[in-house]
Amino acid sequence: MTSTEVAADGFFTAVLAHPDRPALIGPGELGFGERRRVTFGELRARANQVSNGLRDLGLVRGDVVAAMVRNDSTYFELVLATGQIGLYLVPINTHLAPAEAAYIVRDSDAKVLVAHADLAAELGPLVQHRFAVAGEAPGWSSYEGFGGSAEDPADRSSGVIMGYTSGTTGRPRGVKRPLPDLTPERLAAMTTGLSRMSGLVSGEGTHLVTSPLYHAAPGSYAMSALHLGHTVVVHERFDAEATLRDIERYRVTSSHMVPTHFHRMLRLPAAVRERYDLSSLRTLVHAGAPCPVEVKRQMIEWVGPILWEYLGATEGMVSTVGSPEWLARPGTVGRPFPGFVVKLLDDTGAEVPVGEAGTIYFGGSGTFEYHNDPDKTRAGRAHGLPTVGDIGRFDEDGYLYLLDRRTDLILSGGVNIYSAEIEQHLITHPSVSDVAVIGVPDPEWGQSVLAMVQPADPAMVGEDLADELAAYCKDGLASYKRPRRYEFRSDFPRSAAGKLLRRELRDEYGR
Repeated sequence: MTSTEVAADGFFTAVLAHPDRPALIGPGELGFGERRRVTFGELRARANQVSNGLRDLGLVRGDVVAAMVRNDSTYFELVLATGQIGLYLVPINTHLAPAEAAYIVRDSDAKVLVAHADLAAELGPLVQHRFAVAGEAPGWSSYEGFGGSAEDPADRSSGVIMGYTSGTTGRPRGVKRPLPDLTPERLAAMTTGLSRMSGLVSGEGTHLVTSPLYHAAPGSYAMSALHLGHTVVVHERFDAEATLRDIERYRVTSSHMVPTHFHRMLRLPAAVRERYDLSSLRTLVHAGAPCPVEVKRQMIEWVGPILWEYLGATEGMVSTVGSPEWLARPGTVGRPFPGFVVKLLDDTGAEVPVGEAGTIYFGGSGTFEYHNDPDKTRAGRAHGLPTVGDIGRFDEDGYLYLLDRRTDLILSGGVNIYSAEIEQHLITHPSVSDVAVIGVPDPEWGQSVLAMVQPADPAMVGEDLADELAAYCKDGLASYKRPRRYEFRSDFPRSAAGKLLRRELRDEYGR
């Protein structure tokens, strides 16, 4: 059996074919520009140590491990370790405020929490078993010193990730799927479908990570590449020129990005862009925010017709499209995944005719429930299909076009931000009588956050109040959720029933 054939069954089979090949490169520098490397064999041994260590703590199938870790080998170790002993892994955004992260840890019923040491120091004793990465934190054990035997754990069974996504109320909810009755190898092979559809093949290849791994899309795509036997090059954060440099340096064959990354690379001077050889690239996948047609067209002209786009959410996948199809139908997000069901329904639950707008309902990624929220689970379904509230239309050939995202959702740099969450924080400030938060066009981020405030005292309007509100948000909200701008109003457009007409505000500000 060749290494290409073995890699088709996932990491734990691929490692048998090439234990000494690099599985991970980066993110740290070792001097002379050399980046840290972890071989497939070393990663397997460490994943086994963590699996057996979790078993030694008493964790059993169905238990939960939470991880608030940055882009390094820890993420991959935890996904592989929990994924072979039937546990749920909950990745947590490292930019969340401590109270926001604490809510997710408690709501998920996590029994173990792993966090980088500087983040751990702010989290406190949320669970009994706490492990700090890359440093010390009072009351936390060392993650590097944690683990059991490096041998394969007994009674292996598949575990999955339970990602947290915010609803329209801004309250995060875990998207929980049943644990599959499959071997870890079989599940790994099944989860590489999107990667294979977009051109990745089993065997040798190099995947570049430029986005936070705690986000569902870049994390799952990186794991998929690893399961196909590819080396994964990990960046701590996106840097446009560093991305081009490492594509050339490591002969990168694939990457997953968001339109903001495209925008930043295209802004580089032509002399810089032409300095690097990108000919190794075979697949460039993007999602996470609407991509301006002209930006995507320029990317295809630059790197070739290798861009793949998909529409999806933590709840499931909807559609995908390659470059040739997109060039023939600019703006489409493609056709439904093979074997998937996508329906566009009106407010009565009836399917809308071709060409008309409807709410997108989809199915095919398996069943799920929102953890600890049966009401939300029931409310977001019709005809047995879930929705996240996106609005779209089909053309006569079955290609889907996204018309609007979730009603109150702000998409900034590929990150979902919910207006209600920011409004709920600002309304508690004593100087705020009423508030509305929307996303406004931003040439770099796609959208940025605008807070419109009706002050309790009209005489307070001015820069001092804006600065005070900015400081208030700094204490209670993650950095990416904080408004970039504050404007003051005497009132807001509302319906006869008193409901805020947010669409009128968006129209007013040119969304």
